[in-house]
Amino acid sequence: GALCPQWPYCRKRCSYCNFNKYVVPAVNEAAMRACLVRETRTLLRLSQVQRWVRRGRGSGGGPLAIAGAAHLPAGAEVTLEANPSSASPPRLSGFRAAGINRLSIGVQVRGALSRPIPAAPAVSPPATLLPSQSLDDAELQLLGREHTVAEARRAVEAARGLFPGRTSIDLIFGLPGQSRGAWARGLEAALRLCDDHVSLYQLTLERGTALAAQVWGGTLPVPPQDLLADMYQTACTMLVAAGFRHYEVSNFARKGALSTHNLSYWRAEQYIGVGPGAHGRFVPWGEGGCSREARVQTLEPDAWMREVQSRGHGTRRRVVLSPLEQLEEVLALGLRTDEGVTHERWGYFSSHLSLEAVFGGPGEAAELQQQGWLVLDSGGLRCRRDGLALLDSLLPGLLCQLQRG
Repeated sequence: GALCPQWPYCRKRCSYCNFNKYVVPAVNEAAMRACLVRETRTLLRLSQVQRWVRRGRGSGGGPLAIAGAAHLPAGAEVTLEANPSSASPPRLSGFRAAGINRLSIGVQVRGALSRPIPAAPAVSPPATLLPSQSLDDAELQLLGREHTVAEARRAVEAARGLFPGRTSIDLIFGLPGQSRGAWARGLEAALRLCDDHVSLYQLTLERGTALAAQVWGGTLPVPPQDLLADMYQTACTMLVAAGFRHYEVSNFARKGALSTHNLSYWRAEQYIGVGPGAHGRFVPWGEGGCSREARVQTLEPDAWMREVQSRGHGTRRRVVLSPLEQLEEVLALGLRTDEGVTHERWGYFSSHLSLEAVFGGPGEAAELQQQGWLVLDSGGLRCRRDGLALLDSLLPGLLCQLQRG
């Protein structure tokens, strides 16, 4: 299983952010930490997961929250996302001493004074220093970031010194006014700075954010769709040429530095979300359940803490996933990766209907294979390299074929 703790507080809300984050005058860190540990142990008992092959997004109680409830192997991935403004060398050293062994740092880059922004996926990458930043101070101001370019560079350099080969950077493209040339120059700068893992996110304008209001109000322009596609292909070409494996739609790794935490999402493994607004997918064996559930924790931190203190966890919504819904998730998430949906993984969720039975006959999958976007062979079902970029347009037809099957 994978454990995903969420820390709900930020010192400032970025202009593009619609995450479940709160800016408050003061935080009772001891109370929040205690609740994170308690909820972790409660949900561990409910899931009856005994072994953590990997663990993601460190925070709160850290690995100690697992102690006594399940086995955390010495080599398990323990990742952390953090802002450059909160990633000084002493703090990073403290994180490492607490058991963090992978870091993720947002570093939106560009080179000129244009502007990119992020469209982050449902799943976060390996340890990183945080949601995208920029290597241009004007962009940082547009994004509402607290730190400067110099601080971002120092944070990445310090992280690489403490977590060599296990530091990831996030890059955002599609900012208002951004050009392909500026994006390419930013990528060149990122390649000189980065470690062995890079995540690319196209800016998504989220309702309720300051940036979306500026764009929709006509104050800021947005790059056209063909330019966004060109930016993505440019990045893929540059990263692969630099020795990175394009192992997921938005993620690139070299020297084997794949994010095992995120792979647990894409492989439809169990994961437990802990903290305000966290999401999870697991079977509650400890309650007598036998079906995989989608769980969402209470959003607002104070309400969540009251629930944890009164009943041990703050689960606000539980949905039992039908066999078809589980297969839809397996398909949609698995096709994001270069390994695709393997026969073994599909069989775990569908013991009576094979991949070949669903997608091997006439239909959308066969047409996509003929067009060169998809492959179905002894390894399973997967997108070809060019097909990864078109996955959003390929999926609807494949999901319809699955529903008919």
